[in-house]
Parts: sequence; C-alpha cells; structure tokens
Amino acid sequence: MLKAIGNRLAVAALSLCALGAGPALAEFELNVYSGYQTSPHSRVTGTASGGAYSNLIGWEGKSLSLPPYYGLRATWWRPSNIGFGVEMTHTKVYAPAAEMPAGFSRLEFTDGHNIVTANVSRRWPGAWGKLVTPYVSGGVGFAMPHVDVTEGGNVTYGYQVTGPAARLTAGAKYQINENWSVFGEYQFTWSENDADLAGGGSLNTRIITNALNVGVGFSF
Repeated sequence: MLKAIGNRLAVAALSLCALGAGPALAEFELNVYSGYQTSPHSRVTGTASGGAYSNLIGWEGKSLSLPPYYGLRATWWRPSNIGFGVEMTHTKVYAPAAEMPAGFSRLEFTDGHNIVTANVSRRWPGAWGKLVTPYVSGGVGFAMPHVDVTEGGNVTYGYQVTGPAARLTAGAKYQINENWSVFGEYQFTWSENDADLAGGGSLNTRIITNALNVGVGFSF
C-alpha cells in the first residue's frame, strides 16, 4: 500500500512542477548542497527466513564517507516570491551490526535513502539586508532508497519506491553577484518505507533525518 501511495505522490510531484513552470515564471534557481546528516532511532519490522522480527535501530548517518550525503534542488520563483520546484536528497542510514535482526549481516540504505519531493517555497528579499535572503520550504513526495540487505543467503541490492515522504527546510542565502549565491539551512525529512527482501521477506521502517546543509546556488 505504501508503495502505491509513493507512486501517486510521484505523479503529483510532476504535475506540481508543470504548474510551477507556467507563463508567469520570473526566475529559475538551481541549488546543490552537502552537509552533516543524522537519523534518530526507529523500529524495523518485517519477515525473513528466520520468521518475524522487530528491532530498534540506532541509525548511523556517516555523512562524509563515500557515497557522500548531498542534495539537488530546482525552484521556479514567481514575482510574488513564492517558488515551486523539485528536490532530491541522497541521505544515508546504516544499521550497527549489534542492532540488526537475527540472521542479518547487512542492513543499510546508503546509495542512498533518496527522498524526492515537489516543493512550495517562500522567500523574503531585503528582510535581512540587501544581500541576505531568508527562505522556508516544504514538500511531499516519495522515498526511493537503494535497499542493501543481506539476510542469511538472501541478498537484496537495488532501488525500490518504498512509500511517501515529506521535507521541511529553513535557511538563508547570501548573494555573491547577479547569478551566484551561497546558502546555509536546516532540513528535516520523513519517510515511511515498505521494502521487499530477496527470498520473499519484507522490511518496514520509518526514517527521519536531520541535516545542516551548506551549498551553492545559480539563478537565471
């Protein structure tokens, strides 16, 4: 059911982007960022060859290890300073070996736990001076993690659309010149994940991330 919801949200995301790119378009902005990302504990449940399991996992983010944590964002700003866009964040979570369900030797979403959303944003030019612009953003979409799980002789390794996702962002950008800017922000993501495991098993978990991002923007 969660994957069906994720697919419907993907269609909604594309529709929202089409609306944002209408004739009233005033400015297009591209952002790329990285930073420090963590994920609090969550419970992992499901079935495997050893039967049902339920484990509380203290996820590790390992933001700077390969593959790195990063994000990409595109926003169409209207003259009202309301923006519409899309965003993909390559978050990561690793389960410590001591906390995995019995029979598991690998449990991670590291290439990555990808969150794709359609966003609505608001900015306030001039609120903090001529060069600094605060902004907030929120979005809904879907999670498409690279599921990397080894359980006994069963190896799951591939991308799956696992369910709905959402994000909230608040930050400020500093304008370097007419086109280029740098920014810092806090970002929160939430996702419900229902993954299929090799051998007929399943995995269900809620993933939340908190991140402090720094990045570069280009507007035209």
